[in-house]
Amino acid sequence: MTSKSLPEHNRRHNRSLLLQLLFHTDELSRADLARQSGLTRATVSDVIAELTADGLIVEHGQRTDARVGKPAQLIGLDDRAYHVIALDLSADDAFTGAITTLRGEIVHRISQPIAGARGDEAVALAATIIRDLARRSTVRVLGVGVASPGIIDHAGVVREAPNLGWHDLDLGGRLRRAIDVPVHIVNDANAAALAVHTERRAPGQSLLTIAIEHGVGAGLIIGDALVEGDGFSAGEIGHVIVDDDGELCACGRRGCLEVAIAVPSLRRRLAAEPGDHEQVLRDAGRSLGVALSPVVAALNLNAIVLAGPADLIEGPFLDTALATIRTRTLPDVSSALQMTIAAHPEQLALRGATALVLAAELRIS
Repeated sequence: MTSKSLPEHNRRHNRSLLLQLLFHTDELSRADLARQSGLTRATVSDVIAELTADGLIVEHGQRTDARVGKPAQLIGLDDRAYHVIALDLSADDAFTGAITTLRGEIVHRISQPIAGARGDEAVALAATIIRDLARRSTVRVLGVGVASPGIIDHAGVVREAPNLGWHDLDLGGRLRRAIDVPVHIVNDANAAALAVHTERRAPGQSLLTIAIEHGVGAGLIIGDALVEGDGFSAGEIGHVIVDDDGELCACGRRGCLEVAIAVPSLRRRLAAEPGDHEQVLRDAGRSLGVALSPVVAALNLNAIVLAGPADLIEGPFLDTALATIRTRTLPDVSSALQMTIAAHPEQLALRGATALVLAAELRIS
């Protein structure tokens, strides 16, 4: 902490606290909110009045269950009060954008082929998608969330995204010229972690999300906080070497995790060895387990979520990865570890971009 707490900080905290409770519960009374938050009823009433004025609260009528006294009035978060514009720039063939509700429900979705666009052309394509979606939105836009490949700092500068030809690019600043609302940028693997965490699709306060597509990236949340690293490159595990004698990687070294488990490499090996389908997937799962074992041991993680094509990562791949972690770590470290597959992985980056805007603008996580 570097400064004292001011009254406006307390107001923001209380507002965030009640929004968080309403976001994760369908409906509550003001008395419920006071009990669960620890705030006084007067403070709850003041904050709810403020949120109602902002159009964020919807009345659900009186409680119908049998209780003593006057039935309480139930309220909830109006998740359609605002739209969020979410962009997924992680695929190598198309940029995808969506209008979502505050809870991540997709209202409208569009996809534009990249057609080899890089550098300024790729930025222009993303800006075009934002403007198109903004015109289609029927309510106020809370903000724009962008899930992008690369190393990205808090200012929205893409320090490095080689596949798009972006180097020290102020992507946030460039996209803000397309729309007069806040724009927030996050690494695509971190977006996946935010989605899983915000939607409570994994137990506990800490989790690791592994995105397996054309590359391999990890998003790490510890104690409810996204871990980005001092250089904003936490989770860049694709080029951890898992086999000194493995295939040559695009980075110039041999045996990187990306070569072992990324989708193009896996599909190529499966096509070359059609009779060894299960063994190919087990070998890939073992490579992932080898890479993750020290991470699980160091952080005592209990939840890992894999996002990728189900036909590749379900079954032998996932089973072998989990077994490898448990074999290479102490039972006290990994016996409670759960490794699962993300639901609707094709939407994960978009949902994570929405979660990023919720966290930045409403402090909901």
